[in-house]
Amino acid sequence: MAHNIHPDTRIGHVHLKVSDIHASEIFYRDVLGFEVTARYGSDAVFMSAGGYHHHIGLNTWQSKGGSAPPARSTGLFHLAILYPNRKELARAVAAVLEAGVALDGASDHGVSEAVYLHDPDLNGIELYCDRERDEWPRNPDGGVGMSTDPLDLDALLAEA
Repeated sequence: MAHNIHPDTRIGHVHLKVSDIHASEIFYRDVLGFEVTARYGSDAVFMSAGGYHHHIGLNTWQSKGGSAPPARSTGLFHLAILYPNRKELARAVAAVLEAGVALDGASDHGVSEAVYLHDPDLNGIELYCDRERDEWPRNPDGGVGMSTDPLDLDALLAEA
């Protein structure tokens, strides 16, 4: 019989293999706004939001100069960065666009609003904010009624 995970459990950080530590640091620090909290020589950097030890680890230990995984292969689909509210999501998306980073898509999932992009190593990234739980759509059985509808990106950016 499977056990149920404690409801306060969270995914604490993601650690990515990257090809160029400098390019990745610039992207996560200067475009997305994470702060560097630690370095391990010239091959790894740890970054966070708000002084946490790290939310994102980047390293070239096994991947320096490597290429992105081929399409239609297994691996990370995307990492998701949860913003505290719609205004902060809008500010983040505006900064991404200002940096010249292309967006892959933008969706309203009913429970959240999300914008998708890729980092320099083609790792997928979702920038999103949740709606209040009492606003989440529900299925007839009471389960969460998630959807994938277009997100009005102009309306979101107007809040930046």
